[in-house]
Amino acid sequence: MLKPGERNLKWAEELWPKVRAKMDALEDRIGTEIPYTLVDGKRNDKMAADLFWWTNGFWPGMLWLMYSDTGDEKYRKTAEKINEKFDEALAGWEGLHHDLGFMWTLTAKMDYFLTKNPRSRIRALHAANLLAGRYNPRGKFIRAWNQDHGGADRSGWIIVDCMMNLPLLYWASRELSDPRFKFIALDHADTSLKYLLRPDGSCNHIGILDPNDGELLECPRGQGYASGSSWSRGQSWALYGFALSYRHSGYHKYLEAALRIANYVLGCLEKTAYIPPVDYRAPDEPKKIDSSAGSIAAAGLLTLAGLEKNPQRDYCLEGAMSILGALEASHADWDPQKDFILKNGAAEYHGKPEELHVPLIYGDYYFLESVFRLRHPEFEVW
Repeated sequence: MLKPGERNLKWAEELWPKVRAKMDALEDRIGTEIPYTLVDGKRNDKMAADLFWWTNGFWPGMLWLMYSDTGDEKYRKTAEKINEKFDEALAGWEGLHHDLGFMWTLTAKMDYFLTKNPRSRIRALHAANLLAGRYNPRGKFIRAWNQDHGGADRSGWIIVDCMMNLPLLYWASRELSDPRFKFIALDHADTSLKYLLRPDGSCNHIGILDPNDGELLECPRGQGYASGSSWSRGQSWALYGFALSYRHSGYHKYLEAALRIANYVLGCLEKTAYIPPVDYRAPDEPKKIDSSAGSIAAAGLLTLAGLEKNPQRDYCLEGAMSILGALEASHADWDPQKDFILKNGAAEYHGKPEELHVPLIYGDYYFLESVFRLRHPEFEVW
């Protein structure tokens, strides 16, 4: 009888030929375009429409993972060309928000890690400096978004997604032997812990703080069902993000936070056959699901399962495999002619109809990362 770790590796190894065939076809067809979702049934090149869009790093991140696994130069060459596209976004930095970690961790930093390309080291450090520049020292947080198109003031806004951007700062601190970046990351993690995480492990998506002193003013609905509800993708960002802050810092409070969230999420998912609704506290009808929330949660749970001081390692691993198995069985499309892997993602609960139950590039990225990590547990993307 196979042990749990052996069973999980066997599952990933058996799935990998499908992953490889799909990614070979996608690399050939998509190339240096930057897909986000389907528009009128067709793949869109999101970077061509919006140079600064937060999801633009996920497709090149998938290419770098494939290069790491296969050594196939076609993946590296295509990813390097996309890195050059990103230089324009760095130059036009005023259009960037807090998502620099999402964008340059998976492009320039991944390139530097795998190839030691000195130019990509500079790119990643440039992005880290821009992210650090969004830090508010009075409120001890990283500002999420710039002003909206109507000019509304968002100088005090933080969002739970930003926990996933902090690893770029932890890395920059080590790379430059400069603790300032780490201090900024820790301050933001502490502020998120204080205002976004609730005692039961559920999370607010948004916190609006007074930019002059950091006092919490409001927690609006965000991308979930309502204020006080539980947007499932936000839960996944928090789970993975706090696990990463623990791995980078060693501070037990972040491990405790990640486990609190993990227990809440898995408790919810046990009731839904491990496929997340868009919001864990939304009404049962209309039924809205989000496969991307599942793939992100699985990736975070795998990170938690790899932490030696985690007393719930087996529970986290079992939860990750339950999610991945459910996604693969019911929501994966391995047809090489289809442009995405996972169906039925959702950008937000009250979003546009065309962004509900559609493929989303970040759902694909985290599913691929999870399968990759099962085969290469020593590799740390973030």
